[in-house]
Amino acid sequence: MTDAAALPGRPRGGVLSGAATARAVNVLAPNASAMTLDGTNTWIVSEPGSELAVVIDPGPLDDGHLKAVVDTAARAGKRVALTLLTHGHADHAEGAARFAALTNTPVRALDPALRLGDEGLAGGDVITTGGLELRVVPSPGHTSDSLCFHLPADRAVLTGDTVLGRGTTLVAHPDGRLGDYLDSLRRLRSLTVDDGVHTVLPGHGPVLDDAQGAVEFYLAHRAGRLAQIETAVENGHRTPPDVVAHVYADVDRSLWPAAELSVRAQLEYLRDHGLI
Repeated sequence: MTDAAALPGRPRGGVLSGAATARAVNVLAPNASAMTLDGTNTWIVSEPGSELAVVIDPGPLDDGHLKAVVDTAARAGKRVALTLLTHGHADHAEGAARFAALTNTPVRALDPALRLGDEGLAGGDVITTGGLELRVVPSPGHTSDSLCFHLPADRAVLTGDTVLGRGTTLVAHPDGRLGDYLDSLRRLRSLTVDDGVHTVLPGHGPVLDDAQGAVEFYLAHRAGRLAQIETAVENGHRTPPDVVAHVYADVDRSLWPAAELSVRAQLEYLRDHGLI
C-alpha cells in the first residue's frame, strides 16, 4: 500500500464524509464512477457559532443525497442560506434547482443559465453569509464557467473539478481550454504561495493537505502530457483517437473518450502556440 503522505498533495485517508476543516463539512453523494471517483463532494461551509450555512455543489438530482445535506446542516444547528456552484456539470449542479426548493435558497453561479435568483458570481466577489468569508477565484479551463472558492480562515480552497483529490482532471474541450486551465493552476499556486492556502477541498476524492504540492504536480503533469503529445504528432499520430491510443495506452479504455477531450484541448494549445 502506498503511503498517502508520499502521494501528490498528501491526500487524507479514511472516510470522505464529515468535517474537513473548522468550517467545511463534506456530504458524499452516492454517484461513484470512474469519472466521479468516490462520488461528488457536497460541501457545507459555515462560520463556527453561526446559524447560517453555504452549500457548494449540491450534486446530482438525488433526493436522498439532497435531504442528507439538509439534515447534516440541521444536526449542526445550521440553516442553509445560500447555494453556490463551482461549474455546471451535472454531477455538481443537476440537483441545484431541487435543492433550492428544499432550502428556499438562491443559487449563484457564473453561468446565468444555472442561477436561481438575481445574483451571479464573478472572480473577485466575496461571499459573506453568517460571518463566513468566501472569495471567488476564477478558474476556467476544465469548463469555461469553472470557479474555485478561497476560504481564508481555514487556509483552504474549494476547487470543484479544477483540482481533484486523486488523479488529474480533464479539460472538457471545446468548452474548456488548456491555456485557460494552466492560467487557473498558476492562480491557485499563487494562493498557496502568497495567501498561505495549504488545504484543497476538492469536488471529488479526498482532502489534500499539501495544496502547493498538488498544484505543482498538476502543472508538471500537464507539461509532461504536452511533451508526449507533441512527440506523438511528430511520430505520425495526428488524429485525436490515434494520439489517445498512443499516449494514454496505460489508462483504462473506459476513460479514453474523456481523455480524447483533453487531447483535443492540448492539440489546439500546441497549434495555437506554433508547436505542431
